[in-house]
Amino acid sequence: MAHTHPEGLPQPEGHICCPETTTSHPNDPIPSEPKDIPHIQLPPIITEHRADSLNSSATSLNDTSSSNPESPWTPATEPHVDNEIEELKDEGLVATTSPPPKSSRFPDQLIPSDPEEVKKILGDGGENTRLIEKVCCGEGCCKLEALQLDPESKDYVPVVVPDNDAFRSLKLKLGPLSLDSKLTKILELPAEILSFVPITGATAPFESTVQKHPPRFVTPHPPYEVFSAKVHHARELTKAGAEKRTYHFDLDVTDYPEESGTVDFVVGGAIGVCAPNSEELVDEVFDLLGVPRFVRDKQVTLKTTGGRWPTIWGDETPRELTTTRRELLTWCSDLQSYPPSKPLFRVLAEYAHAPNEKKILQYLSSAQGQAAFCDLRTGPHLTITQILNAFPSSQPPLNRLISVLNTLMPRFYSLSQDPMISCQRDGSGCRRIIEMAVTIHETPNWRGGPRKGVGSGFMERVAHKAIAATANGTQPLTLDLRVPMFRGLMANPLAREFCMDGPMMLIGSGVGIAPFRGFVHRRLRSDNVTNKVWVVQGIRDSLLDEIYSGDWGVQEDKIKTIVQSRGGQHEYVQDAVRHQADIVWFLLNALDGRIFVCGSAKGMGEGVERAVVDVVIDKGNLNAEEAWAFLDGKKKEGVYIALGFGGKENIYDPDE
Repeated sequence: MAHTHPEGLPQPEGHICCPETTTSHPNDPIPSEPKDIPHIQLPPIITEHRADSLNSSATSLNDTSSSNPESPWTPATEPHVDNEIEELKDEGLVATTSPPPKSSRFPDQLIPSDPEEVKKILGDGGENTRLIEKVCCGEGCCKLEALQLDPESKDYVPVVVPDNDAFRSLKLKLGPLSLDSKLTKILELPAEILSFVPITGATAPFESTVQKHPPRFVTPHPPYEVFSAKVHHARELTKAGAEKRTYHFDLDVTDYPEESGTVDFVVGGAIGVCAPNSEELVDEVFDLLGVPRFVRDKQVTLKTTGGRWPTIWGDETPRELTTTRRELLTWCSDLQSYPPSKPLFRVLAEYAHAPNEKKILQYLSSAQGQAAFCDLRTGPHLTITQILNAFPSSQPPLNRLISVLNTLMPRFYSLSQDPMISCQRDGSGCRRIIEMAVTIHETPNWRGGPRKGVGSGFMERVAHKAIAATANGTQPLTLDLRVPMFRGLMANPLAREFCMDGPMMLIGSGVGIAPFRGFVHRRLRSDNVTNKVWVVQGIRDSLLDEIYSGDWGVQEDKIKTIVQSRGGQHEYVQDAVRHQADIVWFLLNALDGRIFVCGSAKGMGEGVERAVVDVVIDKGNLNAEEAWAFLDGKKKEGVYIALGFGGKENIYDPDE
């Protein structure tokens, strides 16, 4: 049962008392090592993988007791424009920090419905204007100059909206817009920053790899090129009926080139995957723009006036590159992960032939259409094909469209095993294998059904081919399936703070539990720490969603607590944190204790932090402000390490 706060002191607002359990004694402030620590024994060394799963083998490639986190820096990806406040593609990883909750006498939401209400909230602008501009969409929502219908006018005829499903799916509120409406502050037409120049004269024979590997100028990990990793094996971790599908992949990195220093794949690290836009999506864009089929794969000289595109993280400089239009749309421009921008609507307006479509697009690029524009940015994600279908008369040149699209960024996925002890024998030697798990990110599609993220959609297509081959008795390696990847974040907080000794608690939800499987694998190789590890795994339903069940190399019931939000007791990982308050308090105060958290930064990550603060309030007899300050100190000391991914995709800047 919940305890009474010492000395009858009032509870801090929002505080949830920790219950009395065998591992939670809220009124005991003394941090002590739990008495009944399960003893985890090292499993016998095996030399072969299971037939149905290529998990970490015990064949050691490099028997080291610690990982070197000093890896070449992979520059941070530019963030989603509309996610700067709430989350950091789909489709990626970022350390999370939550401030202490503050009470407020005001409602949680202020939703102005017209310019007058905006003025009441913001006054005359100034600093308040700049603040709400950031929270809303970054395009100046507060400066609304909405169209006003003249009650004396007898000639008002509303603009005729396009009659197609794509336009209706936008759910635009156009107000009293007509072809004669006066629009002000229409965005200037963006400059033409790239062009295609035909190649003249004789050219060397060209063999396209567009469906397997990005062009060499795509350099997400400069100065190193993207590596083409063979898919050794793939399998689905979740069961039929699971709300989200999760797949496991074994990638062969035996031939991964050496990098400077002693950089290597490390436990807790994350690899970057360069995922392409699907062939069907690229062809639809070509069709909607009227690009002839015979030029789509024809080599041209691409000239840019400056910037990094299409290299991702190359120098900001003008470029001349030999490429094809298909390569650029497939590997360099994001067609579905970002909300639309005003420059996009302005370019579409410039090339729209139908007067009604041109007027609507100009409206979305003007001060009067600011509210409608914000609705599009803050509502369901739109794809480029959806917008082009909504305004079919607009067919801008491909170079003009690409100029206003975001760069297609890599997706990051944590390693789900200890890469130092994983290999697969092929009869001639030991092949180096890294393992990862990918959860499929889906959002509603305007055509009906789900739409997959760029990264997870690509990985699921690869998984389906590998799984089908295995079912037919064929080794996936014979299909030559490839995943373009690079050694990305080997110095992220999980990898940097992992240590070979000392007690630790590993808290993960969904696919966020995957890197902790590698933690346990590595700890099992130490003679001194075959215990003092607690795992809290949050899932929806253990019958459908529990990933890596039986794949930890230990007696899982001895170290792991499964928390089900849909089945069982309908609890969340933060509830388990409060139920194990004694262990949490011990780890926070132990000389070498660690608490690792990995999962959704917005929901699960914040919930676990609040639960830890509740433990600190109860066990330490502190008020809320003191408890948050205590936790912040533990973060700085490397005792509490939280890594979160956004709700879209693991784009280190989430799609998916």
